[in-house]
Amino acid sequence: MIKMIRNVFLTTFALLLFFCLITILLVENWTHTEAGKVPVKTAVLLHAINHNLVTPDMKPPKMFTSSGASTSYTRDMISIPVSDGSTIPARIYQPKAEGPHPIIMYYHGGAFLEGYGDINTHDNIVRSLAARTQSIVISVGYRVAPAHPFPTAIEDSYEALVWAVQNAHSINGDSEKIAVVGDSAGGNIATVVSLMARDRNGPELAAQAMLYPLTTFKDTPFQSRESYDSGYFLLSRNVMLRAREYYTPLKEMWDSPYTSPLDAKQLNRLPPALIITAEFDPLRDEGEAYGKRLADSGIPVEAVRYNGVMHGFVSFYEVMQRGDHALHHTAMYLKRAFHGEVSHSPYRLMVYGEPSTQEALQDRVEAYAIGGFLIGKQALSMFTGW
Repeated sequence: MIKMIRNVFLTTFALLLFFCLITILLVENWTHTEAGKVPVKTAVLLHAINHNLVTPDMKPPKMFTSSGASTSYTRDMISIPVSDGSTIPARIYQPKAEGPHPIIMYYHGGAFLEGYGDINTHDNIVRSLAARTQSIVISVGYRVAPAHPFPTAIEDSYEALVWAVQNAHSINGDSEKIAVVGDSAGGNIATVVSLMARDRNGPELAAQAMLYPLTTFKDTPFQSRESYDSGYFLLSRNVMLRAREYYTPLKEMWDSPYTSPLDAKQLNRLPPALIITAEFDPLRDEGEAYGKRLADSGIPVEAVRYNGVMHGFVSFYEVMQRGDHALHHTAMYLKRAFHGEVSHSPYRLMVYGEPSTQEALQDRVEAYAIGGFLIGKQALSMFTGW
């Protein structure tokens, strides 16, 4: 009996060791992409998404994340009236603590197109931003193409800002402390809303924060667009062209500062800006170019590039340390902006490059664990048909 137990134990141990070895070899192989070698955690997530093992809005297994989300705020759906007689949905996150609180308008990414992003797909980012800033965050469900081409999305977004200011008292908000934030297409909207507020003598904004924003619809040659636009890094040239076709169907629309702020003639009198970009992202260069143009126009700009990550990486902050770092950086920037503590210094692009030894080791161990989870899931699916 003892011999049988020992043999079962040794066999199980050998199989487990073999599985771990196979997992490590496969995960390391995933780090070799069409654009070169990527960090192991990035490689695992890219492999999983590109092979339909996970989706960007899927909840990660709890074993790979920190403790539960903060409950220091409430979350409710609301409707915001707009000038054409319609209403648009929004989700409002309000601190439970006594206010008034700063207000953050959040504009989700999604290529300006139906089916690519909404207030639900970005709930995790907004939840965390609300908890980290202890601000009221309003996630705006602006209308999208093809049913609603330009300028519907930006008009909805600007009118939501005006509504928030006019109703600040009723939502326990401080209309003197308000900022706009967005990612990808939403980053474009955030800065365009800043331009609209300036041009229409609208609300005064404390800050604008853009996560890997699209800043021009023109065919401007950017190295990052050529290197990372296959779609493997979560944003393809085909999607960008489709967005342009349906959101800006008329070529003259591409010249508007409200679609292509990078090419705007005047970028003065805008709020301080935070721009976060990702190394493996077709939008990297235009985001950084926009930061330089803002700075040249006298706007305080904080520009940060995160190396080793792809477009949309902040959405994975629960399993990516660099995503978590970027979200924390954004929250701290907004808190400083609300207190008037954003400095006006010469423009420079800060690069968040190599992680510390401890972070790198943690990323590698977690990447192997996630890789093993995904490989096991695939194997089980193949053998059982689940």
